[in-house]
Amino acid sequence: MPTTTVEAEGLGKRYKDTTALEDFDLSVESGNVLGLLGPNGAGKTTTVRILTTLLRFDTGRARVAGHDIATQGRQVRRRIGLTGQQTAVDEMLTARQNLVLFGKLFRLTKAQARERAEVLLDQFGLSEAADRQAKKFSGGMKRRLDLAASMILAPQVLFLDEPTTGLDPAGRREVWDAVSGLAADGTTVLLTTHYLDEADRLCDRIVVIDHGRRVVEDTPAGLKRRMGADRLELVAADPADLDALRGILEPLADGEIAADETAGSVSAPVAEPVAALTTAATAIRDKRIEVADLGLRRPTLDEAFLELIDKEDRK
Repeated sequence: MPTTTVEAEGLGKRYKDTTALEDFDLSVESGNVLGLLGPNGAGKTTTVRILTTLLRFDTGRARVAGHDIATQGRQVRRRIGLTGQQTAVDEMLTARQNLVLFGKLFRLTKAQARERAEVLLDQFGLSEAADRQAKKFSGGMKRRLDLAASMILAPQVLFLDEPTTGLDPAGRREVWDAVSGLAADGTTVLLTTHYLDEADRLCDRIVVIDHGRRVVEDTPAGLKRRMGADRLELVAADPADLDALRGILEPLADGEIAADETAGSVSAPVAEPVAALTTAATAIRDKRIEVADLGLRRPTLDEAFLELIDKEDRK
């Protein structure tokens, strides 16, 4: 049976006249990756700082790894790892030296620290670079080393605060692979991110937060479904055929047809995507219309997120 590793109820935090977090609830099951998604200033980092006992909260309660964050902070800290927005490695030390140092800081013996360093170097694909100074690492390698350092004590819960900010696409993929591996091994991960593709790739569930309030929680696929049905899009090779394509689309549409004369395209939601695509393709062939493209387009997580935030801002 799934168990809840992180749970919060009614969390609130104020800074003088500013509400950073208001009546915030959260629940993360063991071994899952949950993403906190929201614009700048939404309350993501505040939530992480509270749950990792780095920041006092004003209202509510929370438990992490079975311990109350207000009264059992030491027990909580023994069971979590935290990777902040900036890497915490010493660039003058090698990867191995960094991990041994962190092990000693966590009060492992010298032998235990060395043994744990070797395990983590292998786990994060850093064995071949173990004796290189961290300053010679790429951004993705530094971030992987930072993640390894946060796993010294094999924590039950790993908190990642915007772990790929500033990385190039290759570096981001390296971190994604590392996080996916940790989750597959049973680590519960809570991450904050601005990147919609990152949340889509990594998260089992996503909580959208704005102005310190929880907007919605769902799976990535569920958030996309909130945008409605798949859309059938037809793109004319000749702009003069745009009206003809609209005529083909009209009986298939399950909603309003959108036209983009600049792109030479028409699109509409369809209730039965595959059947609509087949019917449209047959009609285009029969009418001998040349098209530049036709296909089904699913709503993206970006579109779902922006619509949710826009609705929240209009309240």
